[in-house]
Amino acid sequence: MTNQNIVVLGCGLVGSAIVRDLAVIEGHSVVAVDISSDNLNALPSHELISTVEADVSEDGKVAELVQAADLVVCAVPGFMGYETLKRILEADKNVVDISFFPEDALELDELARSKGLTAVVDCGVAPGLCNVQAGWVMEQMDRMESYVCYVGGLPTTRVKPFEYRAVFSPIDVIEEYVRPARYVEHGGVVIKPALTDIEPIDLPGVGTLEAFNTDGLRSLIHTLDAPFKKEKTLRYPGHAELMRTFRDSGLFSEEPVETASGNVRPIDVTSRLLFDSWKMSEEDRDLTVMRVEMEGEEEGATVRYTFDLLDHFDEATGIHSMARTTGYTCTIVCGMVLSGQFERPGINPPEYVGATVGCYESLLEGYEKRGIEVDFKKEKLA
Repeated sequence: MTNQNIVVLGCGLVGSAIVRDLAVIEGHSVVAVDISSDNLNALPSHELISTVEADVSEDGKVAELVQAADLVVCAVPGFMGYETLKRILEADKNVVDISFFPEDALELDELARSKGLTAVVDCGVAPGLCNVQAGWVMEQMDRMESYVCYVGGLPTTRVKPFEYRAVFSPIDVIEEYVRPARYVEHGGVVIKPALTDIEPIDLPGVGTLEAFNTDGLRSLIHTLDAPFKKEKTLRYPGHAELMRTFRDSGLFSEEPVETASGNVRPIDVTSRLLFDSWKMSEEDRDLTVMRVEMEGEEEGATVRYTFDLLDHFDEATGIHSMARTTGYTCTIVCGMVLSGQFERPGINPPEYVGATVGCYESLLEGYEKRGIEVDFKKEKLA
């Protein structure tokens, strides 16, 4: 593939990994955009990387920044993701998005399709890789019965009381703990509070973790034809109960409360304090763990597909595991869009990528090139 121009909007820990990979590994010219000069200054010095300090929420700024781009990556925080994606599409640019915004991306489908643009959304690890796997398995099975995903990003060193570090904005993590969790039973959508149905799960190389409800199915609720579907987040035991105490005490509330200093939103104070407690330091190391299981019928037999991912901090590059697994999924799919391997007009959740012939295999090849392993097992149950 020849050198192409890519604009990356957002250069936090994940965005910076995307910038580095697209330039250093794939050889594309990359313009990195962020409101923080510290984030931009932390990028590696490379002839194919240029930087722009800018606020992409300003009117007309996105269109100005992406004017010369062959492809745009949207890696802004979730609360501004939907509007940023809309502006990218309005600027007539193909895009791969990892902002994981709470709004329904399919509301932008008509806009993307009317312009003949390919937009891949939720293109990280979960959502992202697990969706690609689901799309690929749907093409193998005659009928899928169930889908379950367990996933988490964790520090390798456990420090009380949270035993957690965040590579994403804490406000995005808190959103997982507040937003009601949707899953599917007997073909119907069931809604439960986040942080419920806590259960232990033992995974190779990690030990015992706890899994709890979060609203992670996203597009798979509608696109995956299976009567039973759920996703659970993984943390070290005890974290969910602590976060539930925070939530139930009102510390995650967006409703202003009166204080001696005036009205404040509890969520603003809590997220600011948690940012200091959860922020990755230079000494911190992390891991990403995910198990995806799908059961169904294939050639008259009941089968189970199991995918296991366990990835660690990369000592050679200093890139955190969650940034690797999220960012590299994004960059590999960027290559598919740029090459025309995946070019479906409209809004595309990653399961559409997985259902496209050859794309899952290309993703695995890209992972292998970057030292990420996905173990796979297929069993005949009956």
